[in-house]
Amino acid sequence: MSRLFGTDGVRGLANGLLTAELAMKLAQAAAVVLGHDRNTNGTRPRAVVARDPRASGEFIAAAVEAGLSSSGIDVYDAGVLPTPAAAYLVADLDADFGVMISASHNPAPDNGIKFFARGGQKLPDDVENAIEEQMSKEPVRPVGSNVGRIQRFSDAEDRYVVHLLQTLPHRLDGLKVVLDCAHGAASGCSPQVFKDAGADVLVIGAEPDGHNINDGVGSTHLGPLKAAVLKHGADLGIAHDGDADRCLAVDHEGTEVDGDQIMAILAVALKASGKLIDDVLVATVMSNLGLKIALREAGISIRETAVGDRYVLEGMRDGGFNLGGEQSGHVIFADHATTGDGVLTGLQLAAQIALTGKPLKELATVMTKLPQVLINVKGVDRSRVHSSEVLAVAVAEAAAELGETGRVLLRPSGTEPVVRVMVEAGDEATAQSVAERLAQVVRTELALELVAD
Repeated sequence: MSRLFGTDGVRGLANGLLTAELAMKLAQAAAVVLGHDRNTNGTRPRAVVARDPRASGEFIAAAVEAGLSSSGIDVYDAGVLPTPAAAYLVADLDADFGVMISASHNPAPDNGIKFFARGGQKLPDDVENAIEEQMSKEPVRPVGSNVGRIQRFSDAEDRYVVHLLQTLPHRLDGLKVVLDCAHGAASGCSPQVFKDAGADVLVIGAEPDGHNINDGVGSTHLGPLKAAVLKHGADLGIAHDGDADRCLAVDHEGTEVDGDQIMAILAVALKASGKLIDDVLVATVMSNLGLKIALREAGISIRETAVGDRYVLEGMRDGGFNLGGEQSGHVIFADHATTGDGVLTGLQLAAQIALTGKPLKELATVMTKLPQVLINVKGVDRSRVHSSEVLAVAVAEAAAELGETGRVLLRPSGTEPVVRVMVEAGDEATAQSVAERLAQVVRTELALELVAD
């Protein structure tokens, strides 16, 4: 049997892989593993449940809450909120665990279920495995006054907004900001917190109808945000994804500022204020080489992890570091959050503009992005990527050719049936040429064998 949990919870087509029945079984299992087995204070375990605005989230949330309460868990229904808000509220309420129902940047027909342990922490693999194992066992079925109760977490959004405002190093008075909320979970709280911080706020992508999440807007579709920033003469634009754990930005000229550039700006700012622990940023192997070069010149080192914000979090926890993230816009401020938080990131970035008086375009020059070419090779055997001597030789030859001004990364995707070939070089033509050559080696060496009928 294949593992149910992926790199970020259980995700799939709602009413396809992710049915109400599966959601209830997951919740019943989590009630035991994260609730009853870990609750030592003698009170009934408590869980926070939140979701993004997908239509399917309504029935999945109902199934999750039924599974939890029928297993003796008191449920605090926080309604539609960003994923990082759910994580924060688990800690703020001192709940035993939390459940977030979202498929992040995926299209509306998909959905997902992810769990947070006490303190709003993501689950390690062994705990996810324990939940899967518990699903094959008989659920806990208390009766009478021992069943859990479900109540509306009425001040959930207010608590999160107050928390975000308390993290600001400088108010945003005088800044004109365009927010693209991806018709997602931040459609209510992100505009509110930016306004409360003093910004002049214009909003797009904040009319969720259950089916339009991430549809042509948000961090995966920056065109509308760029157009709005230019049209309204804004100082910057901020784009979230569907569950608002990401943030990408656009400067006043409509130029994209990605997660690597945002991390560079914030790392340098934290170092200057003496708040960057050990002068270290934690980032994945997919971050642009230009980030490493720029931070090295600023006296900041990078600790690299595998791709995925969970691995960034592990690297931060293991080293006690307080800033990390991904090129995709997952940025983690360990001083204020236990997971990537797109609203928090946007606020901190805008605060640097207000604090320094410099436009985002100027701040982003702290690093120079090297040309990066990514080719996704489909229809190949991903399992042999790391065992192929032919590939190892090809990668080594390409790396030697590029020298210190470039690099090669070849890896099987953890979320799609592809092998990713990424090449960085001093110029676009070289990066493209080397990437295409390696991609062809992958196609030839890892070709799937056809089995005759």
